[in-house]
Amino acid sequence: MIVMGRVVAAHGVRGSIKVRTFTSSPDALVAYRTWWLARDDETWREFPVMEARAHAGAVVAGLEGLSAREEAARWNGAWVAIPRSALPATDPGQVYLADLIGLDVVNREARSLGRVAAIMETAAHPVLRVQDKEHPERLIPLVDAYVDAIDLAGGRIVVDWRTDY
Repeated sequence: MIVMGRVVAAHGVRGSIKVRTFTSSPDALVAYRTWWLARDDETWREFPVMEARAHAGAVVAGLEGLSAREEAARWNGAWVAIPRSALPATDPGQVYLADLIGLDVVNREARSLGRVAAIMETAAHPVLRVQDKEHPERLIPLVDAYVDAIDLAGGRIVVDWRTDY
């Protein structure tokens, strides 16, 4: 599953949910007709999308099986995902940000900086949140000035970043 957003609230009285998306545009999530929802400790549950629209920088959606505000509110905090197979293929040199989670990060001297724990979206550009035992968090901008190579097949990202940053 590729996580595309998170349920932030129930919306209205008819069981709609409001989703903060992790996509570059909320419309990217609207395009999918089936979503999968899960809380942190649960398995994924499939929901056909009855209606979805971008609204104030988020997505408001009515899902089959959620017909009252109380039912929708139970999903607050749930992750919203779609199967990886539903995403279009990437062009050469492009990657989905979700594919970077879990990759090893090494610097130009081949010294390990940790693994990508998350991708933070900022107004300027995405930022890799890299963690290891010694450094609970390193924030590395995902821009050409710092990222030399992304090797999905090899499971690593090479960056211009010193170990003492």
